[in-house]
Amino acid sequence: MTDLLPPLASLGRLRRDAPKTVAGFRRWRAIIDTDGAVPARMKRLFVACAATMKGYRELATRELAEARAAGLTEAEAGAAIAILASVRGEGASLRFHDLFREIYPEAVDPDWPDDDMVVEDGAAQANFLQYFGTMPPSLGKLFEVKPLGADAYYLMREGTLSGTALGPVHAELLLVTVLVADYSSWASVHMKGARTAGASEEAVAEAVICAVPTAGLSAWVIGATAMDA
Repeated sequence: MTDLLPPLASLGRLRRDAPKTVAGFRRWRAIIDTDGAVPARMKRLFVACAATMKGYRELATRELAEARAAGLTEAEAGAAIAILASVRGEGASLRFHDLFREIYPEAVDPDWPDDDMVVEDGAAQANFLQYFGTMPPSLGKLFEVKPLGADAYYLMREGTLSGTALGPVHAELLLVTVLVADYSSWASVHMKGARTAGASEEAVAEAVICAVPTAGLSAWVIGATAMDA
């Protein structure tokens, strides 16, 4: 473990003044730090991404370092760069990229050609209908006023959910953690996506719990509500 940020349970003042808080937090961490429905290395990555998005760099650094120690590969960690670009934008993605380079210093940024992609007519619409079951009004508005934006949304969504080393299940669950940490009701969409991809209810619950270190008990309340939506 890095020395950047002491774990909450190591604070003597908290152990003295709020022993029940420490005991409860240890139990949340026991779920995150052990293999369950989701491997521990993935859950630590989820926490690192939520912490990055919230601006808690030291926590994010500790979690990603522990994820690597638990066996998280360079490709799996690097996948979060693309996923965060889609779910929380360029700033969050670049912030995680800096963290990734710190924890995986041997990783080399490939000299890859900057080729564009062609989106066939109707591909974006078919993709949205297949995933959502119906056309969300927000995406229907893109087709109406700026079709090029619909193609952009389709490409980034597909790149996030189908184009990374995490695979669809863990990509969806990562999105659940990040969205719950931000108290977003949109988490329910990716809970459904995770279930469709094969995730169990226990796995979805573990992804929600991964938001607790960065968003507190409210993360579980928001996440559990979304699970039942």
